[in-house]
Amino acid sequence: MMKLRVPGVHATRMAAGGVALAALLLTGGCLAAPGHGPRGQGPRGGGPGGPGNEVMDMSRTLSERGQLHTLAFSGFAFLTGNLGADSFFPPGKVADWWGFQYLRDNDPSRLGHNTDFLTKAAYNMLYVLNDQQRAQLVALAQQQVQPINEYALKRFPLMQAFRRQLTGDTPAGAQGLDREAVLAYSAELYKLDGEMSLQRAAVMGGILHDLNAQQRAYLDKLKGTGMATWPTLAEPIDRRSLPHDVHVAVMTYAGDMFSWYVGSAEADVYFCPERQGTYFGGFYLKDAPAMGSPNYTISNTLTGDVGANMLTKLTPAQAQAITSLPPAQTPLLQEIVNVRRAIATALRRCIAGETPDQAQVLALAEKYGRLDGEIVYGDAMAFAQVGRSLSAQQRADLVAMRQQIGVGVPQGAFIYSTPVQMPSIPSTDFLFGVK
Repeated sequence: MMKLRVPGVHATRMAAGGVALAALLLTGGCLAAPGHGPRGQGPRGGGPGGPGNEVMDMSRTLSERGQLHTLAFSGFAFLTGNLGADSFFPPGKVADWWGFQYLRDNDPSRLGHNTDFLTKAAYNMLYVLNDQQRAQLVALAQQQVQPINEYALKRFPLMQAFRRQLTGDTPAGAQGLDREAVLAYSAELYKLDGEMSLQRAAVMGGILHDLNAQQRAYLDKLKGTGMATWPTLAEPIDRRSLPHDVHVAVMTYAGDMFSWYVGSAEADVYFCPERQGTYFGGFYLKDAPAMGSPNYTISNTLTGDVGANMLTKLTPAQAQAITSLPPAQTPLLQEIVNVRRAIATALRRCIAGETPDQAQVLALAEKYGRLDGEIVYGDAMAFAQVGRSLSAQQRADLVAMRQQIGVGVPQGAFIYSTPVQMPSIPSTDFLFGVK
C-alpha cells in the first residue's frame, strides 16, 4: 500500500482526520449553491427555514445551473490556487451517510450553518446516552482515528497528479492522466470510506436500536424542530479525559447519530452540489476565512458570482470546456444518487438490529468511487485545458479576482482543515499509466 509521510506531525494527533473542533463545527463544507441563503440562515426563500416551502433536496443539487457555477468556481480555485489549498477538505465529507448535511441545509430555525449547530446536536445525543453507550463511541473513535487520517493522506496523489496535468509535467511517454488509473484509485479511496462507514453504522445503529423509551421520547421531541429550540446543555463528556482526536471523532459520531435518528433514508442520500469532485481548492477558497472566526457568515453569493465571473474571463472555446461538464456529468451524478440510496438503505438496517451485506456495501462504495473518479478526471482535464491556454492578461485577471476575494494560497498543506507541512508524496506516474 502507498505510504505518505507528513514531516513533523504525529499521525495520532491529527484530530478526527486532523480537524480542530472549531473547524468541525463550522460549515460541514458545503459551498452555497444558487438558491442558498446566507450561512446560518438556511435556504433562501424557504424550506423548513422560511416561507416558500423550498427544500434543499437532490433536484436542486443536480440542477445544471447549480452544477455549472460550482464547477466554474472550482476551476477558478484550481487555476489560482496551489496543492496546499487543494488539500483543504471538510471532514464531514467522509462516511457521510447519516443525513447530517440535510439536517443542516433544512434547519427550520435557519441556523444549520451556525458554528454551534454540531455542538448542540452532539450534546443532546450524548446527554441521552448512558455511560456504556458513550464508551462504545469512544472505542469506535480510538479504532478509526488511523483510517480517517489515512483517507486524508491518500487524497494527495490524486491532487498532485491533477496539478501535474495542469502544468504539463507528465511522465515520459505519457499523453496525460490515465482515466482508468484515476477511476481505480478513486475506487480504492471510497472502499476505505465504505469500511469506516460499516464500522460506524454497526456501532451507532446498535446504540440507536437499543435506546430505551425515555431516551427515544427525549429525541422524538426534537424531531422536526430547529437548532434554536434544542436544549442548550453543558458538555456531557469530559473532553480532558480523551485525546483531542478521539474527542472530536466522538462529537462527529454523536452529531451523526442525532441526524440519523431524526432523519430518513432520503435525508441520508442527500448531498450538496460540491460533494463530488473535491480536489480543486474550492473548499479552501470558500471556507478557510471562517476558520477560527466565531459567528462568521460565509457568503451565499461567492460561488455563483465567482463562477459566473470566471466564465466571462474566458474565450468561447475555453468556456466550452467547463460549460460542457454539467450535461456530461448529470448521468454520473444520477447514478451516484442511486448508489447512495442503496448504501444508505443498507446501513439503516443497523438501526433495526439487522446486519447489512458488507460485501455488497463495499462493492457499492467502490462503484461510487469510480463514478466520482470519472467526475474528477473530467474536471481535471477540462481545467488543465483552460489553464494551459490562458493568456498573460487572463492570468492576471484571475489573480486579481482572487486578490479581491482576499484569500491567498497556503504555504503548507492540510489534513482536513488542520495546517501541516506538505506530506512526502510518492510518485504519481501510475496515474498517468506509467508503471
